Amino acid sequence: MNLADIRQTYAKQALDEAAADPDALRQFQRWLDEALAAQVEEPTAMVLATVAPDGRPTARVVLLKFFDAEGGGGFTFFTNYESAKGRALVHEPRAALTFFWPALERQVRVEGVVEQALAAVSDAYFQSRPRGSQLGAWASPQSEAVVDRAFLEGREQDAARAFAQQDPLPRPPHWGGYVLRPTRIEFWQGRPSRLHDRLVYEREAAEGSWKKIRLAP
Repeated sequence: MNLADIRQTYAKQALDEAAADPDALRQFQRWLDEALAAQVEEPTAMVLATVAPDGRPTARVVLLKFFDAEGGGGFTFFTNYESAKGRALVHEPRAALTFFWPALERQVRVEGVVEQALAAVSDAYFQSRPRGSQLGAWASPQSEAVVDRAFLEGREQDAARAFAQQDPLPRPPHWGGYVLRPTRIEFWQGRPSRLHDRLVYEREAAEGSWKKIRLAP
């Protein structure tokens, strides 16, 4: 198969300035609700892009666990603070997110500043996770080189023994949430002939209103 010949025509919907919400966060909530209602595959999956301490851009898929459309707004995800992404966010607390919902022919790009979530938020979410996921957070030295899978399974068994009498497990001090506070959000709707709709919202001031701009595709 010739990769250059793979094409998809987008013609399901349009994105018009007049119909889009004046508030970027409410517009994202609208699109997220529509993705959930359409039961698209992995609707909360998002690519998180960061800059490593040595200047390398890095990206990986994480899951959106909380979204706050009020006030400053925020996209919350959880991870190991000592992982590669955690170290990158200490070095450079600005990051970008990308959602792609091909069934709706839509993409959302988010840029902003990242901060650690409140400890109470991380505690509550950690305790809501399945026990296996809780054990995995204790067992995995995320992003570190390991000898083999048996090493990880052994650490999981050690954690299971150590916490045999505790349910739920306590949250590891090296694990918790991050919140990305958006300063720029772009909504992309696929259209025919590659003349896609692109609307960008930019913060006009901290905690202030949004400026809406149409970009050429």
